[in-house]
Amino acid sequence: MTQRFVANYSTPIGNLEIVSDQNSILACNFQEKKEQSDNLPQILKQALIQLNEYFTGKRKEFDITFSPSGTEFQEKVWKNLTKITFGETISYSELASRIGNKNAVRAVGKANGQNPISIIIPCHRVIGCDGNLVGYGGGIEKKKWLLDFEQN
Repeated sequence: MTQRFVANYSTPIGNLEIVSDQNSILACNFQEKKEQSDNLPQILKQALIQLNEYFTGKRKEFDITFSPSGTEFQEKVWKNLTKITFGETISYSELASRIGNKNAVRAVGKANGQNPISIIIPCHRVIGCDGNLVGYGGGIEKKKWLLDFEQN
C-alpha cells in the first residue's frame, strides 16, 4: 500500500488538509482536524508553497502533480476544471459542452461536487447558468470568498 502524507494550510476561510503520496497530491479539502505527517515529501512542500502563493495573490495557476482518483468521466471533468482560468467562471452547462456532452449537466455537477482536490482543481469557478453560486463542498460562503478574491 502506498504511504500517504498529510499537511495543513491555514487559509483566510479555513484550514485546508492536503494529502499526498510520495509523488503527487491526492486530496485537498477544507477540514477542521489538523493531522500532520512528519517528514513531508517534496510534493507536499511544493503544494504548501503554491497554496501560500495563491492566497497571497502571487499565483494564478498551480503547476504541481496531482492524481485525483475517480471514474473516467469524473477525471475528464476534473481535467477540464483546470482549464478555467483564474478569475473566470463558467456554468455547469458550459462545462458539459467543454467535455463534449452538453446533455450531461447533472452528471458534470455531480462530478464537480466530488472533486477531491479543491482550489488546485478549481471547482469553485463553476456556477449556475443564471449566475447564482450553487454547490461547493466547502460551503457557498467559501465559494463566494474565493471568486471575489480571484476577481478583485
